[in-house]
Amino acid sequence: MGALRADDRDEQLLSIGQLARLSGLTSRALRHYHRLGLLSPDKVDPVHRRRYYSPDAIRSARLIAALRELDVPLDDVRTCLQAIDDETALTAVLTAHGRRLSARSARVRGSLHRLDHLLAEGDISMALTEPEESARAIEPPDQRRLAADLFNGVWTLMEKEDRTRDEDDRMIHMAHASRYHWEAVGTPANLARGEWQCSRVYAVLGRGEPSLHHARRVLDICRENDIGDWDLAFAYEAIARAYAVSGDPQVARDYTEQALAAAEDIAEDEERALVMADLETIPGQPRFW
Repeated sequence: MGALRADDRDEQLLSIGQLARLSGLTSRALRHYHRLGLLSPDKVDPVHRRRYYSPDAIRSARLIAALRELDVPLDDVRTCLQAIDDETALTAVLTAHGRRLSARSARVRGSLHRLDHLLAEGDISMALTEPEESARAIEPPDQRRLAADLFNGVWTLMEKEDRTRDEDDRMIHMAHASRYHWEAVGTPANLARGEWQCSRVYAVLGRGEPSLHHARRVLDICRENDIGDWDLAFAYEAIARAYAVSGDPQVARDYTEQALAAAEDIAEDEERALVMADLETIPGQPRFW
């Protein structure tokens, strides 16, 4: 079959109104996207300036409609159109947009939360006043004491056999608060131990994903700051425990082996024994040491 003549091709073109009906976009939007160079017509009537589109434009127009419905920025829409047949590229763009939407949602929730507090006070003028003297930053010695007290309080709650749901929540918040204060006044070792405690709290509560997140942060901090000895051993222990809680005993065993190897380099016998005893409490792990 020979190539289509120009007249035949013109007969197959869609008017802007037809494309609008088939794609879900309005004619006004299609004209706007033409001006932006996002979706150009195949033919423009030189007299009446009417726009005509190839049937192939339907797919692109529908993609534009779907992406704009999701508030995808125009630059990202352009990227998607250029990679319309590359599912990996499209997924990457949409994943990045999803992260932006999540961050935007968090900011909105935070603003609503602060607004609720402001309205609850009953005096909006309070927001315009200078902070009171009591609102000044905590002095470093007091902040270190607070971080340590919170850390110890978490241990007390973890060891309690009949914790209530409210006490579980309090334990989580105290662990994070302790880690927060250590960031201001502590050493890298304090940060690693704060992350470790967060990981252990989530492991105690059977929440594998956050436990693993904080366990990995322990290992990151140890590696970034050349921290070894028992902190490094406990980093591997935390990851092993998190995987065990998550239901992955084989990976848990692999990290337990790394914890055992790290424990061999612990200088103090008492601290090595502490690590070994803790490893034995990892759920579902065989006693092979």
